[in-house]
Amino acid sequence: MSYLFIFCLVCSFQHPKAVVVKWVATNGCSLKVSGSTNINNFNCDINSYGRMDTIIVNKTSTQPLPLNGMIYLNVQNFDCHNGIMTADLRKTLKSKEFPYLVIRFLSINKYPETAQEVTKGVVNIQLAGVTKQYEVNYRAAAASKNHIFLVGSQNVTFSDFNLTPPRKLGGMIKTNNELAVTFNLNLQVIN
Repeated sequence: MSYLFIFCLVCSFQHPKAVVVKWVATNGCSLKVSGSTNINNFNCDINSYGRMDTIIVNKTSTQPLPLNGMIYLNVQNFDCHNGIMTADLRKTLKSKEFPYLVIRFLSINKYPETAQEVTKGVVNIQLAGVTKQYEVNYRAAAASKNHIFLVGSQNVTFSDFNLTPPRKLGGMIKTNNELAVTFNLNLQVIN
């Protein structure tokens, strides 16, 4: 009799249902990499991200919120606004052997629901055959219930991915190891 009572008691507790939301990357997504040499600063970007990749958000009560999804960025689409620099960056990133920079989304600390929010999350970045995990700073804006802008930023180094920064003119022009990466995601929310 007591086993039946315990069984009924356990069964009466409902586990909260996971609320799953899909974020679909739409037009307007981009990636920017900023760095410097011993002579000047540079910016390289991928302005047109035309894929419709999906990120699954598990809006349970647990924090951080688990994410599952990734975006693929074609390394050949990097533009440094200087032909020589663009070619050097693509060669350094081994674009022929590893044509995609992949960002895999693992978690976000808070679901963006207001006009402006600051939060953090965890991503894996895969570049030139090497994957590294980073905590990313996010600025998020919920433009509407069905539309989110997410801007992630993180500093990385060439050496994180076992890459040597480009050099020119017999080493007279040296690219510094650190890069600031910023990605802008324009996301359609699908319940």
